[in-house]
Amino acid sequence: MSEKNREGKRSARDRLQEQRAEDERRHKRKRTLIVAGSVVGVLAVGAVIGVVVAGSSGGSGAPAVTPVGATGKDKLALPNGASDAPSTLTVYEDFRCPACAAYENELRDTIHGLQDQGQLKVEYHLVRLIDGNLGGTGSLNAANAAACAQDEGKFRAYHDVLYQNQPQENDDHFADKTYLLELAGKVPGLKTDAFTTCVKDGTYDDWVNANNEAFGAAGFNSTPTILLNGGENLLAKGQPNLTADRLKQLVTEANKGKKPGTATQGATPPSASGSPGAPGSASGSAPAGGSPAASQGG
Repeated sequence: MSEKNREGKRSARDRLQEQRAEDERRHKRKRTLIVAGSVVGVLAVGAVIGVVVAGSSGGSGAPAVTPVGATGKDKLALPNGASDAPSTLTVYEDFRCPACAAYENELRDTIHGLQDQGQLKVEYHLVRLIDGNLGGTGSLNAANAAACAQDEGKFRAYHDVLYQNQPQENDDHFADKTYLLELAGKVPGLKTDAFTTCVKDGTYDDWVNANNEAFGAAGFNSTPTILLNGGENLLAKGQPNLTADRLKQLVTEANKGKKPGTATQGATPPSASGSPGAPGSASGSAPAGGSPAASQGG
């Protein structure tokens, strides 16, 4: 097998392990810098702490503005699929994350099929882990744009387009809002005036930051993190490789004896269908999709 073919055969699990190893190296370097800075004096320590805090997500608590149909605690999850599906897949992801793209590309057709059959609802939490590790705003801007697409009832299609056009991890191309709008042109009916304004204004930046805070507070430290019906992370060390066949098997076993939910095509939240919806609020109307996310994080 050629070197090129070997590279193409690398599993999503391999990519996840590589990313986790690199994240661990970055965390060690960050800890070393903080410890070294602490010997300089109180002012130096204050400066280091300021840098660390500035690198984390801004604000705290529930965001003031949330996307249409957002659900769960503080409305941090975007539900996709039949609200009455018997199983829920909770996904914490970052649009700059290579392992996230690897799993999305491997599992996409299976997830779509299970959604469209009413077997599975997916609740997405969009975080900005790579921004914190490498700098930049591509994770934030892409997540905001995806939330804007949710308002238009086009989240699933735009979500897939983003991963299909993901730049290299060190190339923060998603920071370019013009590029995000260009990609929106690949989704029929998405690039409305309301969507364009939402992307340019960063309407859901605070919502993304709140997701990022919840990600850390829940004890998660790598993306993607995938839970089925609130159980253990399916990508945790020691778990079998999460292939499309394994995911289908897990959902089939979990749904045994249960009635499927309402079959869907495109998995558009009811409140986002028709004309473009207005952003929700943290204390606003009931969300589309009844069950909250299993935990807060990414």
